[in-house]
Amino acid sequence: MLGTAFPDPSLTEEFETPSWDYFYQLCLELGEAVKKSGFKPEILLGISRGGLVPLRILNDVLPDATVATVRIEFYQDVAKTMQEPRITQQVSVDVKGKRVLVVDDVADTGKSLAVLKGDLEGKGSGELRIATVYYKPWSCVKPDYYVRRTEKWIIFPHERRETVFKLASSCLERGGSLDEMEEKLVHYGLEPLLVKRFLGEFLEEAVSRRGKGTG
Repeated sequence: MLGTAFPDPSLTEEFETPSWDYFYQLCLELGEAVKKSGFKPEILLGISRGGLVPLRILNDVLPDATVATVRIEFYQDVAKTMQEPRITQQVSVDVKGKRVLVVDDVADTGKSLAVLKGDLEGKGSGELRIATVYYKPWSCVKPDYYVRRTEKWIIFPHERRETVFKLASSCLERGGSLDEMEEKLVHYGLEPLLVKRFLGEFLEEAVSRRGKGTG
């Protein structure tokens, strides 16, 4: 999910690294929870990008609903201070009078969910509910449906490469050790070969950018 606070490269906190199979199972459980509640959404609205994977899986469980997307992004100033979320790609369908289920991978700060909820209500949506795979207790919005509650930083299977790149960049900026970062990520469950691959790609791109900058 966009806009969550990125972890410190010192990696002092704990990480949760669900596998593809485990994440798929969690998404199925989330869909079943919606079904058992009796709520029948007419629209499944996935928040891009984090909500796109669970959106597709929930659509298997709730096939009668129309699939739609919306993109929400956080903007940063030059000091990299987190700003408020903005909708950068509007909801792709008309929601007026429709039962809508908002889908995302995690309710972290909850700010993007709050912004979207206000936007949908302003568009005259019908009954609105929120489903996220993970829920963090400090989120300002508590989803109607979630499968796991956690306080850990989650590295989702669909964002492994992006996360390693961002961690590596932050690590180097602060004078940290990539070897220690690699060891920590493997300790928390990331596949060693993937971590090595992504770090190798990161270093190759860094060298390439440096070469272009001095060329």
